[in-house]
Amino acid sequence: MTKIKILEIEQTENAGLFSICFEGNDESEFERFIMKFKDDAERKQDLQVILNAIQKMLSASGFLERYFRPEGKMNDHVVALPIERGKLRLYCLRMSDSVLIVGNGGLKNTRTYGEDADLSGYVITLQKLDALLKEAIKSGIVSIEETNIIGTENTFEL
Repeated sequence: MTKIKILEIEQTENAGLFSICFEGNDESEFERFIMKFKDDAERKQDLQVILNAIQKMLSASGFLERYFRPEGKMNDHVVALPIERGKLRLYCLRMSDSVLIVGNGGLKNTRTYGEDADLSGYVITLQKLDALLKEAIKSGIVSIEETNIIGTENTFEL
């Protein structure tokens, strides 16, 4: 079993941004995503589009559904950025208009994420976490309150 923790990245009046961190890693999956593409001359602009969109949502509107591309299955919260042009995808769990858990991502060079082992892995990880969070919310262990996730100080086993 793989253990992960949910870490707070940034809180604003409008929204809370979180990421996941695998046990034994020093960086969150969001940090790993940024590090992968920050020095890539071809993808730097795509990365900046994603980072600017997240910053705008944090400071102004929140994580409204229209800003994301639905991914995963009908009954999960898995979404991706960006929704327009560019081949770079960041996979996330959109828990509410005020709470977003960002995962990892990469270049989408296939028709679907399922055709790429790395992208599929990122989505499956988020789907498993989503299922665990739904159960934890249902049982009262975790709650989403305004811009925060309460009760995630424990690790989750995927």
